[in-house]
Amino acid sequence: MLLERLNLLRSSEGHEVFTALRDLAPTAATEIAIATRLRKSYSAELVTAAMTMHDLRVRARVKFAQADELWFTREGLEQATSESIAIYRAGRFANVPAVADLCCGIGGDLLALANQAAQAELLAVDRDPLHLAIAALNADVLGVGGRITFIKADVRDAGLDGQSGIFIDPARRSDRGRLLLGQSEPPLEWCLALDQPGRLVGIKCAPGLDHARVPGGWEFEAIALGTDLKEAVLWSPAAARATASATVIEGDTIHRLTPAPGDPVSVRTPLPGETLLDPNPAVTRAGLVEDLARTTGAEKIDDQIGFLVASSPIATPFARSLYIVASLPWNEKHLRSRLRDLDAGAIDIRRRGLAGDVDAITRRLRGKGAQPFTIAMTRVANQPWALICTSP
Repeated sequence: MLLERLNLLRSSEGHEVFTALRDLAPTAATEIAIATRLRKSYSAELVTAAMTMHDLRVRARVKFAQADELWFTREGLEQATSESIAIYRAGRFANVPAVADLCCGIGGDLLALANQAAQAELLAVDRDPLHLAIAALNADVLGVGGRITFIKADVRDAGLDGQSGIFIDPARRSDRGRLLLGQSEPPLEWCLALDQPGRLVGIKCAPGLDHARVPGGWEFEAIALGTDLKEAVLWSPAAARATASATVIEGDTIHRLTPAPGDPVSVRTPLPGETLLDPNPAVTRAGLVEDLARTTGAEKIDDQIGFLVASSPIATPFARSLYIVASLPWNEKHLRSRLRDLDAGAIDIRRRGLAGDVDAITRRLRGKGAQPFTIAMTRVANQPWALICTSP
């Protein structure tokens, strides 16, 4: 999208087309007919642009409560953080008087910062003029544009003196596609150098970032929406609340797991009738599996495997609990026989630490019975192992 097309969409005719699209609610089956109808009254350029924006707004409803009023590009929406995560993150800047949002994109994090840091003066920087313009429009939609200074620049050239808080979401894509894991623009090392005494810095990064690249005193936070791992954030010493954390957001509820020091967690073979805990991916990426074990009283099934076992049922937002029906060494022939005895039908395989084509194995193991099962394809005491489980 070009800036000129954005201006066209904001015209009175653009408003009329958007109103018509809201009433007509295009679908894949009706969009051609609707476009043909609208082109009788409006230019093809306007109709095409409006239908594209309408589609983006519909897609954005899962991320933004006021999506139908906001402005997007396809790239900007794909890269934008979900509103619930952005608002949660922005809470760390609540009492910061001056906050800069670097690489602000279409303004998803910026709007959250304006919401949570309600008294702060905000600075938004991006080198993409279209995204910067959209961020400004979105800020106006929410009535916070007057508190924000928008600067079109490479963030490395932006003056950041006086900024007591900085959030940056460096690009992990280039014109050629996605960058390699750990690469970004600006590079992570430049982002880390934003830290200075008393300044709160948050750096959005890929969840798979090597923890060895996290400096001492910084916090690595992995964030999931439900069971879906979304992102990680590095928090500078002034903003850090722990060395590592796993955050699970379920609706309006925030669950947060931090290190729980203690004795090493014991390892043992899981038994039928016990509970298998499959940790949330945020827990795994934050390196807090043993800490989860300590806080729940669970034990490990192997020193290198993320599954945990408990002798009694455990309810925790940080793991899925499964009831163990059978525990046996991995052998497909024996496993198929046991599943037939259990009247197995649909099979869901959860693989940790054991190589194999999950789709192919699922096809070979699923039966014609009535009972669904989850199979943990894993290792116990460094031996290939299968745990046949059901939901409790």
